[in-house]
Amino acid sequence: MITKEFIRDIPKSDLHVHLDGSLRIPTLIEIARREKIELPSFSEEGLNELVFKPHYDSLEEYLTGFAYTVQALQTPEDLERVAYEFVQDNQAEGVRYVEVRFAPQLHMSDRMDLETVLVSVNRGMERAAAEFNSRPEVADGREPRFHYGIITCALRSFGEMSDYYRTFLRAHPFSNPKRIFGLASYELFQGVVEVRDRLGLPLVGCDLAGAEYGFPADDHWKAFQFAQKKFLHKTVHAGEAYGAESIFQAITDLYAERIGHGYYLFDEDKITSPEITDKARYIRNLSGYIADKRITIEVCLTSNLQTNPSIGKLSNHRFAKMREARLSTTFCTDNRLVSKTTVSREIGLAVEAFGITPKELKNHTIYGFKRCFFSGNYTEKRNYVRSVIDYYERMEREHGLA
Repeated sequence: MITKEFIRDIPKSDLHVHLDGSLRIPTLIEIARREKIELPSFSEEGLNELVFKPHYDSLEEYLTGFAYTVQALQTPEDLERVAYEFVQDNQAEGVRYVEVRFAPQLHMSDRMDLETVLVSVNRGMERAAAEFNSRPEVADGREPRFHYGIITCALRSFGEMSDYYRTFLRAHPFSNPKRIFGLASYELFQGVVEVRDRLGLPLVGCDLAGAEYGFPADDHWKAFQFAQKKFLHKTVHAGEAYGAESIFQAITDLYAERIGHGYYLFDEDKITSPEITDKARYIRNLSGYIADKRITIEVCLTSNLQTNPSIGKLSNHRFAKMREARLSTTFCTDNRLVSKTTVSREIGLAVEAFGITPKELKNHTIYGFKRCFFSGNYTEKRNYVRSVIDYYERMEREHGLA
Protein backbone atom coordinates (compact mmCIF):
# COMPACT_ATOMS: atom_id res chain seq x y z
CA MET A 1 0.00 0.00 0.00
CA ILE A 2 2.90 2.37 0.68
CA THR A 3 4.27 3.33 -2.73
CA LYS A 4 7.46 5.13 -3.72
CA GLU A 5 5.30 7.97 -4.96
CA PHE A 6 3.64 8.32 -1.56
CA ILE A 7 7.01 8.32 0.22
CA ARG A 8 8.25 10.97 -2.19
CA ASP A 9 5.24 13.22 -1.64
CA ILE A 10 4.90 13.14 2.15
CA PRO A 11 6.69 15.82 4.20
CA LYS A 12 9.82 14.36 5.75
CA SER A 13 12.53 15.36 8.21
CA ASP A 14 16.15 14.40 8.73
CA LEU A 15 17.44 14.89 12.26
CA HIS A 16 20.77 13.09 11.87
CA VAL A 17 22.81 14.08 8.82
CA HIS A 18 26.41 15.28 8.58
CA LEU A 19 27.27 18.19 6.30
CA ASP A 20 30.75 16.87 5.55
CA GLY A 21 29.25 13.52 4.54
CA SER A 22 26.66 14.99 2.20
CA LEU A 23 28.47 16.93 -0.53
CA ARG A 24 27.71 16.64 -4.22
CA ILE A 25 30.59 14.84 -5.94
CA PRO A 26 30.89 17.40 -8.79
CA THR A 27 31.20 20.13 -6.15
CA LEU A 28 33.89 18.16 -4.30
CA ILE A 29 35.86 17.71 -7.52
CA GLU A 30 35.56 21.39 -8.44
CA ILE A 31 36.73 22.56 -5.02
CA ALA A 32 39.55 20.00 -4.97
CA ARG A 33 40.88 21.22 -8.30
CA ARG A 34 40.80 24.86 -7.17
CA GLU A 35 42.28 24.22 -3.71
CA LYS A 36 44.79 21.65 -5.03
CA ILE A 37 43.38 18.84 -2.88
CA GLU A 38 44.65 15.45 -4.03
CA LEU A 39 41.77 13.02 -4.68
CA PRO A 40 42.04 9.33 -5.62
CA SER A 41 40.14 10.27 -8.79
CA PHE A 42 38.85 13.44 -10.37
CA SER A 43 35.86 11.81 -12.02
CA GLU A 44 32.50 11.03 -10.44
CA GLU A 45 32.72 7.44 -11.61
CA GLY A 46 36.20 7.04 -10.14
CA LEU A 47 35.26 8.46 -6.73
CA ASN A 48 32.18 6.25 -6.58
CA GLU A 49 34.36 3.24 -7.28
CA LEU A 50 37.28 4.08 -4.99
CA VAL A 51 35.83 6.13 -2.11
CA PHE A 52 32.06 6.59 -1.92
CA LYS A 53 30.91 3.00 -2.35
CA PRO A 54 27.54 1.29 -1.99
CA HIS A 55 29.17 -1.11 0.49
CA TYR A 56 32.18 -0.91 2.83
CA ASP A 57 34.24 -3.58 4.57
CA SER A 58 34.57 -1.71 7.86
CA LEU A 59 33.94 1.52 9.74
CA GLU A 60 37.51 2.57 8.95
CA GLU A 61 36.90 2.27 5.22
CA TYR A 62 33.60 4.14 5.58
CA LEU A 63 35.40 7.06 7.23
CA THR A 64 38.13 7.47 4.59
CA GLY A 65 35.94 9.73 2.46
CA PHE A 66 35.72 12.36 5.18
CA ALA A 67 39.43 13.07 4.83
CA TYR A 68 38.64 14.52 1.39
CA THR A 69 35.32 16.20 2.11
CA VAL A 70 36.55 18.04 5.21
CA GLN A 71 39.51 19.41 3.22
CA ALA A 72 37.01 20.83 0.73
CA LEU A 73 35.23 22.83 3.45
CA GLN A 74 37.98 25.17 4.56
CA THR A 75 36.77 28.52 3.19
CA PRO A 76 33.63 30.57 3.94
CA GLU A 77 32.58 30.43 0.31
CA ASP A 78 32.83 26.64 0.09
CA LEU A 79 30.98 26.11 3.36
CA GLU A 80 28.18 28.38 2.17
CA ARG A 81 27.96 26.69 -1.21
CA VAL A 82 27.88 23.16 0.16
CA ALA A 83 25.26 24.13 2.78
CA TYR A 84 23.11 25.74 0.05
CA GLU A 85 23.32 22.68 -2.20
CA PHE A 86 22.68 20.38 0.76
CA VAL A 87 19.36 22.11 1.49
CA GLN A 88 18.40 22.01 -2.18
CA ASP A 89 19.03 18.26 -2.31
CA ASN A 90 16.83 17.75 0.74
CA GLN A 91 14.04 19.90 -0.65
CA ALA A 92 14.12 18.02 -3.95
CA GLU A 93 13.01 14.80 -2.23
CA GLY A 94 10.36 16.34 -0.02
CA VAL A 95 12.31 16.98 3.18
CA ARG A 96 10.66 19.94 4.92
CA TYR A 97 12.80 20.04 8.06
CA VAL A 98 16.48 19.20 8.46
CA GLU A 99 19.03 19.52 11.24
CA VAL A 100 22.49 19.45 9.76
CA ARG A 101 25.41 18.64 12.04
CA PHE A 102 29.15 19.11 11.72
CA ALA A 103 32.24 19.76 13.86
CA PRO A 104 33.15 23.45 13.45
CA GLN A 105 36.60 22.91 14.98
CA LEU A 106 37.51 20.80 11.93
CA HIS A 107 37.13 23.92 9.79
CA MET A 108 38.63 26.59 12.02
CA SER A 109 42.01 28.06 11.06
CA ASP A 110 43.73 31.38 10.41
CA ARG A 111 41.20 31.85 7.58
CA MET A 112 38.06 31.13 9.64
CA ASP A 113 37.16 31.51 13.28
CA LEU A 114 34.12 29.86 14.87
CA GLU A 115 31.75 32.69 14.03
CA THR A 116 32.79 32.70 10.38
CA VAL A 117 32.24 28.94 10.09
CA LEU A 118 28.78 29.10 11.64
CA VAL A 119 27.69 32.19 9.73
CA SER A 120 28.86 30.70 6.42
CA VAL A 121 26.88 27.47 6.85
CA ASN A 122 23.82 29.36 7.99
CA ARG A 123 24.04 31.78 5.08
CA GLY A 124 23.86 28.95 2.56
CA MET A 125 21.00 27.19 4.32
CA GLU A 126 19.09 30.42 4.88
CA ARG A 127 19.32 31.35 1.21
CA ALA A 128 18.02 27.99 0.03
CA ALA A 129 15.22 28.04 2.62
CA ALA A 130 14.13 31.54 1.57
CA GLU A 131 13.97 30.52 -2.09
CA PHE A 132 11.84 27.49 -1.28
CA ASN A 133 9.50 29.34 1.06
CA SER A 134 8.86 32.02 -1.56
CA ARG A 135 7.18 29.48 -3.85
CA PRO A 136 3.49 30.38 -4.25
CA GLU A 137 2.16 27.08 -2.90
CA VAL A 138 4.32 27.47 0.22
CA ALA A 139 3.90 31.20 0.70
CA ASP A 140 0.11 30.95 0.67
CA GLY A 141 0.03 28.07 3.13
CA ARG A 142 -1.01 25.24 0.83
CA GLU A 143 2.20 23.39 1.66
CA PRO A 144 4.33 23.48 4.83
CA ARG A 145 7.36 25.73 4.91
CA PHE A 146 10.94 24.50 4.98
CA HIS A 147 12.74 24.96 8.30
CA TYR A 148 16.20 23.97 9.48
CA GLY A 149 18.48 23.90 12.49
CA ILE A 150 22.23 23.58 12.95
CA ILE A 151 23.81 21.12 15.40
CA THR A 152 27.46 21.54 16.35
CA CYS A 153 29.48 18.41 17.08
CA ALA A 154 32.16 18.05 19.70
CA LEU A 155 34.47 15.04 19.33
CA ARG A 156 35.06 12.38 21.97
CA SER A 157 38.72 12.38 20.93
CA PHE A 158 40.91 13.96 18.28
CA GLY A 159 44.43 14.19 16.97
CA GLU A 160 45.97 16.85 14.77
CA MET A 161 42.96 16.67 12.44
CA SER A 162 42.75 20.39 11.69
CA ASP A 163 44.69 23.59 12.27
CA TYR A 164 42.53 24.32 15.30
CA TYR A 165 42.94 20.90 16.92
CA ARG A 166 46.66 20.92 16.18
CA THR A 167 47.07 24.24 17.94
CA PHE A 168 44.81 23.20 20.80
CA LEU A 169 46.82 20.05 21.51
CA ARG A 170 50.15 21.82 21.35
CA ALA A 171 48.90 24.52 23.72
CA HIS A 172 48.34 21.89 26.46
CA PRO A 173 51.46 19.68 26.38
CA PHE A 174 51.24 18.68 30.05
CA SER A 175 47.52 17.87 30.26
CA ASN A 176 45.92 14.46 30.13
CA PRO A 177 44.50 14.01 26.59
CA LYS A 178 41.02 13.23 27.91
CA ARG A 179 41.00 16.50 29.81
CA ILE A 180 41.96 18.29 26.60
CA PHE A 181 39.12 16.59 24.70
CA GLY A 182 36.60 17.74 27.29
CA LEU A 183 38.04 21.24 27.35
CA ALA A 184 37.71 21.53 23.56
CA SER A 185 34.04 20.58 23.84
CA TYR A 186 33.48 23.18 26.54
CA GLU A 187 35.21 25.86 24.50
CA LEU A 188 33.09 24.98 21.45
CA PHE A 189 29.76 25.16 23.24
CA GLN A 190 30.66 28.44 24.92
CA GLY A 191 31.36 29.92 21.51
CA VAL A 192 28.21 28.46 19.97
CA VAL A 193 26.00 29.94 22.68
CA GLU A 194 27.69 33.35 22.36
CA VAL A 195 27.20 33.42 18.57
CA ARG A 196 23.64 32.11 18.86
CA ASP A 197 22.62 34.78 21.35
CA ARG A 198 24.39 37.66 19.63
CA LEU A 199 23.48 36.92 16.01
CA GLY A 200 20.26 34.95 16.43
CA LEU A 201 21.43 32.01 14.31
CA PRO A 202 19.40 28.76 14.51
CA LEU A 203 22.15 26.94 16.42
CA VAL A 204 19.66 24.57 17.97
CA GLY A 205 21.71 21.79 19.50
CA CYS A 206 25.01 20.13 20.28
CA ASP A 207 26.30 16.62 19.74
CA LEU A 208 29.16 14.35 20.77
CA ALA A 209 30.60 12.23 17.98
CA GLY A 210 33.56 9.91 17.49
CA ALA A 211 34.78 6.57 18.81
CA GLU A 212 32.86 5.51 21.91
CA TYR A 213 35.10 2.77 23.27
CA GLY A 214 37.72 4.21 25.59
CA PHE A 215 36.31 7.73 25.38
CA PRO A 216 33.35 7.85 27.77
CA ALA A 217 30.71 10.53 27.86
CA ASP A 218 31.61 11.84 31.29
CA ASP A 219 34.88 13.26 29.90
CA HIS A 220 32.61 15.90 28.37
CA TRP A 221 30.19 16.32 31.27
CA LYS A 222 31.16 19.92 32.05
CA ALA A 223 30.59 21.01 28.44
CA PHE A 224 27.14 19.44 28.28
CA GLN A 225 26.22 20.79 31.69
CA PHE A 226 26.99 24.24 30.30
CA ALA A 227 24.83 23.49 27.25
CA GLN A 228 22.01 22.34 29.54
CA LYS A 229 22.10 25.59 31.50
CA LYS A 230 22.12 27.65 28.29
CA PHE A 231 19.07 25.92 26.77
CA LEU A 232 21.07 24.28 23.99
CA HIS A 233 19.44 21.00 22.96
CA LYS A 234 21.49 17.81 23.15
CA THR A 235 21.77 14.73 20.97
CA VAL A 236 24.62 12.24 21.34
CA HIS A 237 26.11 9.55 19.14
CA ALA A 238 25.78 6.47 21.35
CA GLY A 239 25.24 2.77 20.85
CA GLU A 240 26.66 2.98 17.34
CA ALA A 241 29.70 0.84 18.09
CA TYR A 242 29.33 0.35 21.85
CA GLY A 243 26.51 -0.91 24.02
CA ALA A 244 23.75 0.10 26.40
CA GLU A 245 26.21 1.59 28.90
CA SER A 246 27.22 4.23 26.37
CA ILE A 247 23.57 5.15 25.80
CA PHE A 248 23.01 5.32 29.57
CA GLN A 249 25.98 7.68 29.92
CA ALA A 250 24.67 9.90 27.12
CA ILE A 251 21.33 10.26 28.89
CA THR A 252 22.53 10.62 32.48
CA ASP A 253 25.88 12.43 32.07
CA LEU A 254 25.17 14.52 28.98
CA TYR A 255 21.41 15.11 29.31
CA ALA A 256 20.74 13.66 25.83
CA GLU A 257 17.23 14.32 24.52
CA ARG A 258 17.86 12.18 21.43
CA ILE A 259 20.27 9.36 20.67
CA GLY A 260 22.16 9.02 17.41
CA HIS A 261 22.00 5.43 16.15
CA GLY A 262 21.42 3.57 19.43
CA TYR A 263 22.00 0.37 17.49
CA TYR A 264 23.41 -1.79 20.30
CA LEU A 265 20.84 -0.85 22.94
CA PHE A 266 19.52 -4.42 23.17
CA ASP A 267 22.81 -6.36 22.94
CA GLU A 268 23.77 -8.02 26.23
CA ASP A 269 27.21 -9.03 24.95
CA LYS A 270 28.12 -5.36 24.50
CA ILE A 271 27.76 -4.67 28.23
CA THR A 272 31.19 -4.81 29.87
CA SER A 273 30.78 -3.36 33.37
CA PRO A 274 31.25 -6.01 36.10
CA GLU A 275 28.79 -4.04 38.24
CA ILE A 276 25.95 -4.97 35.88
CA THR A 277 25.22 -8.55 36.88
CA ASP A 278 21.74 -8.85 35.39
CA LYS A 279 22.26 -7.58 31.86
CA ALA A 280 18.79 -8.43 30.62
CA ARG A 281 17.19 -6.46 33.42
CA TYR A 282 19.53 -3.53 32.82
CA ILE A 283 18.48 -3.40 29.16
CA ARG A 284 14.78 -3.68 30.05
CA ASN A 285 15.09 -0.83 32.52
CA LEU A 286 17.02 1.38 30.13
CA SER A 287 14.81 0.76 27.10
CA GLY A 288 11.74 1.29 29.29
CA TYR A 289 13.11 4.60 30.50
CA ILE A 290 13.88 5.68 26.92
CA ALA A 291 10.37 4.76 25.84
CA ASP A 292 8.72 6.49 28.79
CA LYS A 293 10.69 9.72 28.35
CA ARG A 294 10.22 9.63 24.55
CA ILE A 295 13.94 9.96 23.98
CA THR A 296 13.96 9.62 20.22
CA ILE A 297 16.39 7.28 18.44
CA GLU A 298 17.81 8.69 15.21
CA VAL A 299 17.81 5.48 13.14
CA CYS A 300 20.32 5.29 10.26
CA LEU A 301 19.67 1.95 8.55
CA THR A 302 22.02 2.12 5.56
CA SER A 303 24.85 3.65 7.52
CA ASN A 304 24.67 0.91 10.16
CA LEU A 305 24.76 -1.79 7.49
CA GLN A 306 27.80 -0.16 5.88
CA THR A 307 29.82 0.38 9.06
CA ASN A 308 28.93 -3.01 10.55
CA PRO A 309 28.84 -5.64 7.77
CA SER A 310 28.15 -8.38 10.37
CA ILE A 311 24.52 -7.21 10.46
CA GLY A 312 24.01 -8.89 7.12
CA LYS A 313 20.56 -8.26 5.73
CA LEU A 314 18.46 -5.31 6.77
CA SER A 315 15.81 -7.38 8.51
CA ASN A 316 18.48 -8.20 11.15
CA HIS A 317 18.80 -4.54 12.09
CA ARG A 318 17.98 -3.70 15.71
CA PHE A 319 15.23 -1.38 14.55
CA ALA A 320 13.04 -4.48 14.82
CA LYS A 321 13.65 -4.51 18.58
CA MET A 322 13.16 -0.75 18.85
CA ARG A 323 9.83 -1.18 17.11
CA GLU A 324 8.85 -4.01 19.44
CA ALA A 325 9.75 -1.87 22.47
CA ARG A 326 7.59 0.99 21.11
CA LEU A 327 10.48 3.44 21.14
CA SER A 328 10.21 6.85 19.53
CA THR A 329 12.23 6.53 16.31
CA THR A 330 12.72 8.53 13.13
CA PHE A 331 14.57 7.56 9.95
CA CYS A 332 17.70 9.55 9.06
CA THR A 333 20.40 9.40 6.40
CA ASP A 334 23.55 10.02 8.48
CA ASN A 335 25.51 10.88 5.31
CA ARG A 336 23.81 11.42 1.99
CA LEU A 337 27.00 11.02 -0.04
CA VAL A 338 29.03 8.51 1.96
CA SER A 339 25.98 6.26 2.47
CA LYS A 340 24.55 6.88 -1.00
CA THR A 341 21.08 7.45 0.38
CA THR A 342 18.17 9.82 0.89
CA VAL A 343 15.42 10.02 3.49
CA SER A 344 12.98 8.59 0.94
CA ARG A 345 15.28 5.64 0.35
CA GLU A 346 15.68 4.98 4.08
CA ILE A 347 11.91 4.97 4.54
CA GLY A 348 11.46 2.69 1.55
CA LEU A 349 14.01 0.22 2.93
CA ALA A 350 12.26 0.19 6.31
CA VAL A 351 8.83 -0.37 4.77
CA GLU A 352 10.12 -3.28 2.72
CA ALA A 353 12.25 -4.94 5.40
CA PHE A 354 9.95 -4.56 8.40
CA GLY A 355 6.48 -4.43 6.89
CA ILE A 356 5.73 -1.03 8.36
CA THR A 357 2.07 -0.12 8.13
CA PRO A 358 0.75 3.26 6.94
CA LYS A 359 -0.19 4.15 10.52
CA GLU A 360 3.31 3.30 11.80
CA LEU A 361 4.95 5.25 8.99
CA LYS A 362 2.89 8.29 9.87
CA ASN A 363 3.98 8.03 13.52
CA HIS A 364 7.66 7.63 12.64
CA THR A 365 7.49 10.54 10.22
CA ILE A 366 5.68 12.91 12.57
CA TYR A 367 8.07 11.98 15.41
CA GLY A 368 10.82 13.60 13.33
CA PHE A 369 8.97 16.90 13.40
CA LYS A 370 7.72 16.67 16.98
CA ARG A 371 11.14 15.78 18.40
CA CYS A 372 13.12 18.26 16.33
CA PHE A 373 15.05 21.08 18.01
CA PHE A 374 12.92 23.78 16.40
CA SER A 375 14.47 27.25 16.60
CA GLY A 376 11.18 29.08 17.16
CA ASN A 377 9.08 29.16 20.31
CA TYR A 378 6.76 26.38 21.44
CA THR A 379 3.64 27.87 19.87
CA GLU A 380 5.42 28.32 16.54
CA LYS A 381 6.62 24.73 16.65
CA ARG A 382 3.13 23.40 17.41
CA ASN A 383 1.66 25.39 14.53
CA TYR A 384 4.38 24.15 12.19
CA VAL A 385 3.89 20.51 13.19
CA ARG A 386 0.15 20.95 12.70
CA SER A 387 0.75 22.22 9.16
CA VAL A 388 2.94 19.16 8.49
CA ILE A 389 0.29 16.75 9.81
CA ASP A 390 -2.42 18.44 7.73
CA TYR A 391 -0.30 18.13 4.60
CA TYR A 392 0.61 14.52 5.40
CA GLU A 393 -3.07 13.64 5.75
CA ARG A 394 -3.78 15.38 2.47
CA MET A 395 -1.17 13.15 0.81
CA GLU A 396 -2.81 10.12 2.43
CA ARG A 397 -6.12 11.05 0.84
CA GLU A 398 -4.56 11.74 -2.55
CA HIS A 399 -2.76 8.39 -2.51
CA GLY A 400 -5.72 6.42 -1.19
CA LEU A 401 -4.24 5.75 2.25
CA ALA A 402 -6.60 7.80 4.37
